Amino acid sequence: MELALQAAEQRLSAANSKVVVTAAEAPYVTLETSMGKVTVELYWKHAPQTCQNFASLAQRGYYDSTKFHRVIPGFMVQGGDPTGTGKGGESIYGAKFADEIHRELKHTGAGILSMANAGPDSNGSQFFITLAPTPWLDGKHTIFGRIATGMQVVKRLGQIPTDSNDRPNEDVR
Repeated sequence: MELALQAAEQRLSAANSKVVVTAAEAPYVTLETSMGKVTVELYWKHAPQTCQNFASLAQRGYYDSTKFHRVIPGFMVQGGDPTGTGKGGESIYGAKFADEIHRELKHTGAGILSMANAGPDSNGSQFFITLAPTPWLDGKHTIFGRIATGMQVVKRLGQIPTDSNDRPNEDVR
C-alpha cells in the first residue's frame, strides 16, 4: 500500500509515490492499495501524537508496499507492519507511544481508523480499519481517523479469502 498525504503546501517525491504534506486542521491521507484508493480523514484535534506518527511515517514512505497482513470479515482489516507478520513496526518516537483515548470517540461502525496495539500504551506503526461496530474496542485502541472516501474498497478488502490465521491468501498492498 502506498500512502500519500493530500494538500498543496509541500510536495515530495519518492520512488513509487508522491507525498503531499499539509499543515491544515484536518488533513486527508490517501491509501493507494492494490484494490483501489481509500481516503482517510485524520482526527488531529483528538489524537495529535497518533496523527503526527501516521502522517510522518507516510511522508517518509514507511508504509509504501506494506501489505494488509490481517483480515477478519465483519470485524476489521489491519496493516502498517513493514515485516508483514503483525509483529513489526516502529513509531516516529522510537519506542512505543501512549494511547490517546477520548470518551467521545467510539468504534460505532465501519470505517473507523484506529491504532493496533499489544496492550495499553504500545502503539507503533500498525493500524486497523473497522468493518462493523466494535464497541468492545472502545477505550482500548486510539481512534485517529475515519474513511472519507473509498469505503467500498475497504469492504472488498474485508471479504478477501484468508487462512486460518486471518492472513490474506494473496497479498493486498
